[in-house]
Amino acid sequence: MFRERCLICWSTNLQEIINLGLHNFADTFLRKEDLKEPEKLYPLICDLCNDCGQVQLRAVTDPLERYGGHDYSYTSSNSGFSRTHWEEFARTVSEKVKLGKGLVVEAGSNDGFLTKQFLDKGNEVLGVDPSEYMAKLAVNEGVKTIVGLFNMNVAKEIINNYGKAELVIANNVFNHSNEPLEFARATSEILTNDGTFVYEMPYWSISVGEEKFDQIYHEHVSYFTAKSSAKILELSGMYIYDIEIVNYHGGSLRVYAKIKMSNEKHCEKAIMMIRDEESRGLFTKERYEELMNKINNKRNKFMEEIYRIKNGGGKIVGVGAAAKGNTLLTYYNLDSSIIDYVTDSSIHKQGKHTPRTRIPIVGDEILGKYDEPYAVILSWNISEQIKAILQKINPKIRFITPWG
Repeated sequence: MFRERCLICWSTNLQEIINLGLHNFADTFLRKEDLKEPEKLYPLICDLCNDCGQVQLRAVTDPLERYGGHDYSYTSSNSGFSRTHWEEFARTVSEKVKLGKGLVVEAGSNDGFLTKQFLDKGNEVLGVDPSEYMAKLAVNEGVKTIVGLFNMNVAKEIINNYGKAELVIANNVFNHSNEPLEFARATSEILTNDGTFVYEMPYWSISVGEEKFDQIYHEHVSYFTAKSSAKILELSGMYIYDIEIVNYHGGSLRVYAKIKMSNEKHCEKAIMMIRDEESRGLFTKERYEELMNKINNKRNKFMEEIYRIKNGGGKIVGVGAAAKGNTLLTYYNLDSSIIDYVTDSSIHKQGKHTPRTRIPIVGDEILGKYDEPYAVILSWNISEQIKAILQKINPKIRFITPWG
């Protein structure tokens, strides 16, 4: 099933800008017993709305399958870098919005790590997450959690049982919604009149500028810019009162929004950011034709190096069992015949296999068993931290990069 309308403005004026072939769900890692089952593959194609600037996936996938088909493995507290970022988020946002002791709701609360930061500050908190596995982890940390997709029905449940929220946060999840406009309207519904909606996700302008196509995967339905953010908030009765770029996932957009009570306008920072996006050609087909050419050239160059290493008997290990890594592995066709292992520090991923490419996932210590292994860092956003850790395990590791 394909989308034929923009998820924000409902225009049918869509055009294909990126095509990465057939992919599985990038954040689904396979248990040994899953390997005998066929995997569902969907075309990973991005379309651009020529009317409002929305970038979205063409293929429609079931969110309950994305997050509940297997034990969902991504955790907010997966690394020290992530924990530090979410601790900073809680401090910064609390100060900026002058947070009182009201209800804080996190949509896509995952293992509850971020929600718990607000609980520890004395707020009543509530998480919403579609993964039963993640919800159990959150509840074990004392975070009340509704298992389900954040939508208007859940919003009504929250209002009936908990009242309205002083703060709603949605980090790396607003862009996961199959119905982002309903998501935004549900947020507006549960906010108090002076409440704040804060969301954060990889910034599409940076992903395009740095040619990081691996941040495209089926869990990411929308690829937000300041322009598309402004439009979806307008249609939900809200406005942007602050916006910034933060250093997470290689550069993320953090948006602060409030309910429009009279004639409030988007802040000047948002207007300037939209102008910058337009000047970079983010809403033109030509920009993406150039991008696809560069992506394919880098793939060809990298694969020449990979085959040279394999033909010479070298051992190649991928580092970081991340969703973005699975997009790269699949698009480059780097399967278990080429990559010997993928390493990850998460106990929720070790012992499993990557989707489609079916590479076994183990701990970083495997790199100590080889004399001079080659390492491809798949979680490039924390590459320096990873290199420092790995060189303590094996100082003879040789790092190779797929990014040219």
